[in-house]
Amino acid sequence: MTNQERRDAGMAYISDDSVFAEQQVCRRKLQKLNFMDRSDFQGIGEVVKDLFGRSDGAFVNPPFYCDYGTHIEVGKNFFANYNCTILDVAKVKIGDNCQMAPNVAIYTAGHPVHPVSRNSAYEYGKEVVIGDNVWLGGNTVICPGVHIGDNVVIGAGSVVTKDIPDWSIAAGNPCRVLRMITDDDKKKLFRDEEIDQEAWADIAARMTF
Repeated sequence: MTNQERRDAGMAYISDDSVFAEQQVCRRKLQKLNFMDRSDFQGIGEVVKDLFGRSDGAFVNPPFYCDYGTHIEVGKNFFANYNCTILDVAKVKIGDNCQMAPNVAIYTAGHPVHPVSRNSAYEYGKEVVIGDNVWLGGNTVICPGVHIGDNVVIGAGSVVTKDIPDWSIAAGNPCRVLRMITDDDKKKLFRDEEIDQEAWADIAARMTF
């Protein structure tokens, strides 16, 4: 097997010239994206669409960093704020209506624990899957192999090392479920503060769930 085939199968692989060649294509696109006029929203959106393997109206606020781009699949209305990093050695699949605050990092890449194996230059990638309607707070880190369910909020500064179930609020290092999200949360804005009546009337008129 080639190292590209080994990488894509989730096996131990070495970043050889063929792997670096793929990364070079990505880095040229990132060079363009990260030095664009920040007010050129349409142009940024076009580069993001070209960069990602699948997207539908995705937008990121530069700077943004990834290894390949083509291993990233995002659904509708994806938004990543400043300084997002996605190490997409393996697939990163993200659902619809997902938002990422600044400094979010998603890592699929890993290395063996023992120094003998690690110093051999072999590494690996394990897929990360994020469901629909997920909000990742600032400075969140998602580790290799993690699956996050639908309708989840991850608190700022969390390090997510294990799967997170649907409809939950989770936070911490390591990240743990704090509580479930219920209908009582619909009108909440910040802590115990509620959304004002004018905004809530607008939300209610457009509600599809």
